[in-house]
Amino acid sequence: MYFRNRAQAGRELARELAHFSNQNVAVIALSPGGVIVGSQVAMQLHASMAMLLVENIYLPGEPDAIAAMSSVGTFTYNNMFSPGQLEEAAGEFHQYIEAQRIEKLHKLNMIVGVEGEIKKDHLRHHVVILVSDGLNNAFSLDIAAGYLKTIDIKRLVVATPIASVPAVDRMHLMSDEIRCLSVLPNYMFTDHYYDDNIIPETEDLFKIIKNISRNWSLV
Repeated sequence: MYFRNRAQAGRELARELAHFSNQNVAVIALSPGGVIVGSQVAMQLHASMAMLLVENIYLPGEPDAIAAMSSVGTFTYNNMFSPGQLEEAAGEFHQYIEAQRIEKLHKLNMIVGVEGEIKKDHLRHHVVILVSDGLNNAFSLDIAAGYLKTIDIKRLVVATPIASVPAVDRMHLMSDEIRCLSVLPNYMFTDHYYDDNIIPETEDLFKIIKNISRNWSLV
């Protein structure tokens, strides 16, 4: 499935989530592109919205992230690696990983600032919908789920226009409900499925999030 842009994909996804319109809902975008998708969902459901930023940590010479640091302060190892591989990496590269963790957290704090912080009170006893513009793997979901374990939410929903088969399998295991418009057996890269791949800068994304409630009446 292909989309003109992320806003169109978000509107289609919002229709799939319309049954939450009379509930207390909070939308969390898992990527900058997810903000564009998620804003359509949040406007349709009259929901609050936040963005969970992530900085990946790579070992020298490795193409896949070994771990990630989130803007809410959670550190998560990538479960695509086996427990043995993670144990070996954590032992051999302990000082390097720790230095990267501190550096990434500092960078995220500089980007997010006070206004971009996710408020736990805005999630507690809410239906929380994790939204992405595309999920090739479940790493971002694991990061978000790790954070949400500390909060008494009502229900966890994962929503994305496109996802790989492994990502959907993980979605089924970790969430109460999933909404995926297209499951792709041969996922390429997220931008491939959108004609328009223009995504605003982080500062402008926070403006979109801040103004969500002002646009509730537009849908």
